[in-house]
Amino acid sequence: MNIAQYLDSTYLKTPAQSGLSEEETLRKNIELAQEAIDNGIFAVMIRPDYVSAVKKYIADRNSDVVVGTVIGFHEGTSSVEEKMAEAEKAIADGADELDFVINYKKYLNGDINAVKKEFVQCTALCLQHRKIVKWIIEIAALTDEQIADITKHISGWAEENFKENQLSQIFVKSSTGFYETENGKPNGATFEGIRIMLDNAGKLPVKAAGGVRTPEDAEKMINVGVKRIGTSSALALLKNQSSKEGY
Repeated sequence: MNIAQYLDSTYLKTPAQSGLSEEETLRKNIELAQEAIDNGIFAVMIRPDYVSAVKKYIADRNSDVVVGTVIGFHEGTSSVEEKMAEAEKAIADGADELDFVINYKKYLNGDINAVKKEFVQCTALCLQHRKIVKWIIEIAALTDEQIADITKHISGWAEENFKENQLSQIFVKSSTGFYETENGKPNGATFEGIRIMLDNAGKLPVKAAGGVRTPEDAEKMINVGVKRIGTSSALALLKNQSSKEGY
C-alpha cells in the first residue's frame, strides 16, 4: 500500500514551544516540504506564519505537494471573526487546506448554535475559495458519546448547508496533538475513536491525526476508511520504522 498519498506531514510547534528561533523554525518547515517532495508525501501541515514561504518553495520546485495550515489552533476558543480573519489570510498566502479547531468547549457547554455558526461560516469561506476544510473535534477531550454526537452534528450541518459534490471536501479530524491528557491517556487518534467518527460522519471523510506510529497502524487506519493521516513522523512511517514522536 502506498501510504504516502494519505499523509499530512506535520510540524506545528511554535518557536517558543520548540526553543528554536524564527529562522530555525522556518528552516524546519522548508525541510518538511523538501522531505514531502522527495518522498511523494501528499501534504505538509504547518502553522499559518510559514504558509507563504513554504508555498513558494514548493512552487519553485514544480511540485504538487499540498500546503495545509491550522486555524484557531490549538485551543479552538477564538471567535468566529478571529477564525475567519486567520483563514482569509491563510488563503491569501496560498494555503490549499485549512484545518480548524472546532470550539469543542462551547459544544461541551451546550452552546451548539455557536458551534454550528462557526462551522457554516468558516466552511463556506473555504469552499468559496475551493479549499479543503477539516474540522478538528479533539476526541481526547470528549467521551465516546460526545465524539459520536459532535461528528453527527458536523455531518448534518454539512448536508444541510452545502452541495452534495462539496461534501468530500469537508473532513472531520480527530485531534490537534496538543491536548494535555491525564494518566497516560492518548491525545491523538485511537482506533476506537476513529471507528466512532466513521460511523457518524455520513458522507464526510475522516482524518486520523496523532497516534499513528507504525506503518501497520497507518494501513489499518486506511483499511477501516480513513482518508488522511496527520503525523509528525511521515518519513519514519514510509521507511517502515516506528515513530518516536508524540504526534
